[in-house]
Amino acid sequence: MSGHSKWHNIQKTKGAADAKRSQAFTKIAREMIVAVKTGGSGDPKNNSKLATVIAKAKAVNMPKDSIKRTIDKALASGSGDNYETLQFEGYGPSGVAVIVEALTDNRNRTAPNIRHLFDKYNGNLGATGCVSWNFERKGQIVINNEDEELDEDTVMMDALEAGADDLKNEGDVFVVYCAPEDLVAVSEALEAAGYTFESAEEAMIPNDLVKLEKEGDIKNMERMLELLEEDDDVQNVWHNWDQD
Repeated sequence: MSGHSKWHNIQKTKGAADAKRSQAFTKIAREMIVAVKTGGSGDPKNNSKLATVIAKAKAVNMPKDSIKRTIDKALASGSGDNYETLQFEGYGPSGVAVIVEALTDNRNRTAPNIRHLFDKYNGNLGATGCVSWNFERKGQIVINNEDEELDEDTVMMDALEAGADDLKNEGDVFVVYCAPEDLVAVSEALEAAGYTFESAEEAMIPNDLVKLEKEGDIKNMERMLELLEEDDDVQNVWHNWDQD
Protein backbone atom coordinates (compact mmCIF):
# COMPACT_ATOMS: atom_id res chain seq x y z
CA MET A 1 0.00 0.00 0.00
CA SER A 2 1.29 3.43 -0.85
CA GLY A 3 0.06 6.96 -1.09
CA HIS A 4 0.80 10.66 -0.98
CA SER A 5 -1.32 11.55 2.01
CA LYS A 6 1.13 14.00 3.55
CA TRP A 7 -0.74 13.96 6.87
CA HIS A 8 1.39 16.76 8.26
CA ASN A 9 0.95 18.84 5.11
CA ILE A 10 -2.81 18.51 4.90
CA GLN A 11 -3.78 18.28 8.53
CA LYS A 12 -1.19 20.33 10.38
CA THR A 13 -3.76 22.96 11.40
CA LYS A 14 -6.47 20.40 12.18
CA GLY A 15 -5.14 18.59 15.22
CA ALA A 16 -7.33 18.19 18.29
CA ALA A 17 -4.88 19.92 20.63
CA ASP A 18 -6.13 20.48 24.14
CA ALA A 19 -6.27 24.24 23.62
CA LYS A 20 -8.72 23.79 20.73
CA ARG A 21 -10.59 20.75 21.97
CA SER A 22 -13.64 22.71 23.13
CA GLN A 23 -13.95 24.43 19.77
CA ALA A 24 -13.54 21.08 18.00
CA PHE A 25 -16.38 19.61 20.07
CA THR A 26 -18.60 22.58 19.26
CA LYS A 27 -18.00 22.23 15.54
CA ILE A 28 -18.60 18.48 15.60
CA ALA A 29 -21.81 19.00 17.58
CA ARG A 30 -23.04 21.41 14.91
CA GLU A 31 -22.20 18.86 12.23
CA MET A 32 -24.04 16.19 14.23
CA ILE A 33 -27.19 18.31 14.49
CA VAL A 34 -27.20 18.83 10.73
CA ALA A 35 -26.66 15.11 10.14
CA VAL A 36 -29.65 14.23 12.35
CA LYS A 37 -31.91 16.82 10.76
CA THR A 38 -31.00 16.01 7.14
CA GLY A 39 -30.86 12.26 7.72
CA GLY A 40 -34.16 12.20 9.57
CA SER A 41 -32.90 9.85 12.27
CA GLY A 42 -30.91 9.89 15.49
CA ASP A 43 -29.91 6.26 15.00
CA PRO A 44 -26.53 5.93 13.25
CA LYS A 45 -27.60 2.52 11.95
CA ASN A 46 -30.26 4.28 9.90
CA ASN A 47 -28.34 7.49 9.20
CA SER A 48 -24.98 6.99 7.50
CA LYS A 49 -24.01 10.64 7.73
CA LEU A 50 -24.62 10.65 11.48
CA ALA A 51 -22.56 7.47 11.81
CA THR A 52 -19.68 9.21 10.04
CA VAL A 53 -19.87 12.24 12.34
CA ILE A 54 -20.00 10.01 15.44
CA ALA A 55 -16.85 8.23 14.24
CA LYS A 56 -15.20 11.64 13.90
CA ALA A 57 -16.37 12.63 17.39
CA LYS A 58 -15.10 9.44 19.00
CA ALA A 59 -11.70 9.86 17.33
CA VAL A 60 -11.17 13.17 19.16
CA ASN A 61 -12.51 11.73 22.45
CA MET A 62 -15.76 13.63 22.52
CA PRO A 63 -17.59 12.26 25.61
CA LYS A 64 -20.39 9.78 24.94
CA ASP A 65 -22.83 11.80 27.02
CA SER A 66 -22.05 14.89 24.93
CA ILE A 67 -22.75 12.93 21.76
CA LYS A 68 -26.06 11.70 23.19
CA ARG A 69 -27.11 15.17 24.36
CA THR A 70 -26.36 16.61 20.95
CA ILE A 71 -28.42 13.96 19.17
CA ASP A 72 -31.28 14.42 21.64
CA LYS A 73 -31.18 18.17 21.08
CA ALA A 74 -31.36 17.71 17.32
CA LEU A 75 -34.31 15.35 17.67
CA ALA A 76 -36.24 17.68 19.95
CA SER A 77 -38.98 19.52 18.10
CA GLY A 78 -37.96 23.03 17.12
CA SER A 79 -34.51 22.80 18.70
CA GLY A 80 -31.29 23.78 17.07
CA ASP A 81 -30.48 26.27 14.34
CA ASN A 82 -30.97 25.78 10.64
CA TYR A 83 -27.46 25.46 9.30
CA GLU A 84 -26.48 25.70 5.66
CA THR A 85 -23.52 23.85 4.15
CA LEU A 86 -21.19 26.05 2.12
CA GLN A 87 -17.99 25.22 0.25
CA PHE A 88 -15.49 27.87 -0.75
CA GLU A 89 -12.65 27.24 -3.20
CA GLY A 90 -9.69 29.42 -3.99
CA TYR A 91 -5.97 29.95 -3.94
CA GLY A 92 -3.49 30.89 -1.27
CA PRO A 93 -0.10 32.50 -1.95
CA SER A 94 1.67 31.22 -5.09
CA GLY A 95 -1.35 29.23 -6.21
CA VAL A 96 -1.81 26.84 -3.27
CA ALA A 97 -5.24 25.25 -3.70
CA VAL A 98 -7.57 25.69 -0.71
CA ILE A 99 -11.02 24.27 0.03
CA VAL A 100 -13.02 25.61 2.98
CA GLU A 101 -16.08 23.70 4.21
CA ALA A 102 -18.47 25.67 6.42
CA LEU A 103 -21.73 25.21 8.30
CA THR A 104 -23.49 28.49 8.94
CA ASP A 105 -26.83 29.96 9.93
CA ASN A 106 -25.91 33.22 8.18
CA ARG A 107 -24.13 33.09 4.83
CA ASN A 108 -24.03 36.90 4.77
CA ARG A 109 -21.66 36.69 7.74
CA THR A 110 -19.62 33.69 6.68
CA ALA A 111 -18.89 34.43 3.03
CA PRO A 112 -17.43 37.94 3.59
CA ASN A 113 -15.31 36.65 6.48
CA ILE A 114 -13.82 33.88 4.34
CA ARG A 115 -13.22 36.22 1.40
CA HIS A 116 -11.52 38.75 3.69
CA LEU A 117 -9.02 36.16 4.95
CA PHE A 118 -8.14 35.04 1.43
CA ASP A 119 -7.65 38.64 0.28
CA LYS A 120 -5.71 39.74 3.36
CA TYR A 121 -3.10 37.00 3.05
CA ASN A 122 -2.42 37.29 -0.67
CA GLY A 123 -4.91 34.70 -1.84
CA ASN A 124 -8.17 34.87 -3.74
CA LEU A 125 -11.47 33.05 -3.81
CA GLY A 126 -12.45 31.38 -7.07
CA ALA A 127 -15.52 29.89 -8.65
CA THR A 128 -17.01 26.58 -7.50
CA GLY A 129 -14.92 23.75 -8.90
CA CYS A 130 -11.79 25.83 -9.53
CA VAL A 131 -9.64 23.61 -7.29
CA SER A 132 -11.84 20.72 -6.11
CA TRP A 133 -11.22 18.88 -9.39
CA ASN A 134 -7.68 18.27 -8.11
CA PHE A 135 -8.85 16.67 -4.84
CA GLU A 136 -10.43 13.30 -4.11
CA ARG A 137 -12.82 12.68 -1.22
CA LYS A 138 -11.77 9.69 0.87
CA GLY A 139 -12.29 8.22 4.29
CA GLN A 140 -9.18 9.06 6.32
CA ILE A 141 -8.23 7.50 9.64
CA VAL A 142 -5.09 8.69 11.40
CA ILE A 143 -3.63 6.18 13.86
CA ASN A 144 -1.38 7.44 16.63
CA ASN A 145 2.17 6.04 16.51
CA GLU A 146 3.95 8.72 18.50
CA ASP A 147 5.80 6.10 20.54
CA GLU A 148 6.70 4.22 17.34
CA GLU A 149 5.54 0.97 18.90
CA LEU A 150 3.36 -0.11 15.98
CA ASP A 151 4.69 -2.42 13.27
CA GLU A 152 3.89 -1.19 9.77
CA ASP A 153 3.25 -4.65 8.34
CA THR A 154 0.83 -5.44 11.16
CA VAL A 155 -1.03 -2.16 10.74
CA MET A 156 -1.19 -2.74 6.99
CA MET A 157 -2.63 -6.23 7.44
CA ASP A 158 -5.19 -5.04 9.99
CA ALA A 159 -6.18 -2.11 7.77
CA LEU A 160 -6.66 -4.34 4.73
CA GLU A 161 -8.71 -6.81 6.73
CA ALA A 162 -10.86 -3.91 7.99
CA GLY A 163 -11.62 -2.92 4.40
CA ALA A 164 -9.13 -0.10 3.83
CA ASP A 165 -7.72 0.73 0.40
CA ASP A 166 -4.42 2.36 1.25
CA LEU A 167 -1.94 3.09 4.05
CA LYS A 168 0.76 5.72 4.48
CA ASN A 169 3.45 5.65 7.16
CA GLU A 170 4.06 9.23 8.30
CA GLY A 171 6.38 8.36 11.19
CA ASP A 172 4.41 9.34 14.27
CA VAL A 173 1.11 8.44 12.61
CA PHE A 174 -0.22 5.91 10.12
CA VAL A 175 -2.80 7.30 7.70
CA VAL A 176 -5.39 4.80 6.53
CA TYR A 177 -7.56 5.47 3.48
CA CYS A 178 -10.84 3.92 2.44
CA ALA A 179 -13.92 4.74 0.43
CA PRO A 180 -15.99 7.41 2.21
CA GLU A 181 -18.91 5.01 2.59
CA ASP A 182 -16.62 2.50 4.34
CA LEU A 183 -15.26 4.95 6.93
CA VAL A 184 -17.48 3.84 9.80
CA ALA A 185 -16.94 0.12 9.26
CA VAL A 186 -13.18 0.48 8.87
CA SER A 187 -12.80 2.76 11.89
CA GLU A 188 -14.91 0.44 14.06
CA ALA A 189 -12.85 -2.58 13.02
CA LEU A 190 -9.56 -0.82 13.74
CA GLU A 191 -10.87 0.52 17.04
CA ALA A 192 -11.87 -3.02 18.01
CA ALA A 193 -8.34 -4.12 17.12
CA GLY A 194 -7.01 -1.70 19.75
CA TYR A 195 -5.82 1.24 17.67
CA THR A 196 -5.99 4.83 18.92
CA PHE A 197 -6.98 7.51 16.44
CA GLU A 198 -5.97 11.11 16.00
CA SER A 199 -8.93 11.55 13.65
CA ALA A 200 -11.44 9.62 11.57
CA GLU A 201 -13.30 11.60 8.94
CA GLU A 202 -14.03 12.19 5.29
CA ALA A 203 -11.14 14.17 3.83
CA MET A 204 -10.30 15.95 0.60
CA ILE A 205 -6.94 14.56 -0.57
CA PRO A 206 -4.97 16.53 -3.20
CA ASN A 207 -3.56 14.82 -6.26
CA ASP A 208 -0.44 16.99 -6.20
CA LEU A 209 1.32 19.34 -3.81
CA VAL A 210 2.72 22.88 -4.09
CA LYS A 211 5.87 24.09 -2.34
CA LEU A 212 6.28 27.64 -1.10
CA GLU A 213 9.79 29.08 -1.34
CA LYS A 214 9.35 32.69 -0.21
CA GLU A 215 9.26 33.43 3.50
CA GLY A 216 6.47 35.95 3.02
CA ASP A 217 4.29 33.40 1.23
CA ILE A 218 4.90 30.84 3.97
CA LYS A 219 3.93 33.30 6.72
CA ASN A 220 0.82 34.41 4.85
CA MET A 221 -0.26 30.83 4.23
CA GLU A 222 0.28 29.81 7.84
CA ARG A 223 -1.68 32.78 9.15
CA MET A 224 -4.52 32.36 6.67
CA LEU A 225 -4.97 28.68 7.57
CA GLU A 226 -4.79 29.46 11.29
CA LEU A 227 -7.51 32.10 11.11
CA LEU A 228 -9.72 30.00 8.84
CA GLU A 229 -9.54 27.17 11.36
CA GLU A 230 -10.43 29.54 14.20
CA ASP A 231 -13.57 30.80 12.44
CA ASP A 232 -16.59 29.31 14.22
CA ASP A 233 -18.41 28.68 10.94
CA VAL A 234 -15.55 26.75 9.34
CA GLN A 235 -15.70 22.96 9.71
CA ASN A 236 -12.73 21.88 7.58
CA VAL A 237 -9.88 23.40 5.60
CA TRP A 238 -8.11 21.32 2.95
CA HIS A 239 -5.12 22.42 0.89
CA ASN A 240 -2.24 21.12 -1.21
CA TRP A 241 0.63 22.98 0.43
CA ASP A 242 3.72 20.78 0.72
CA GLN A 243 5.20 21.75 4.09
CA ASP A 244 8.08 19.26 4.12
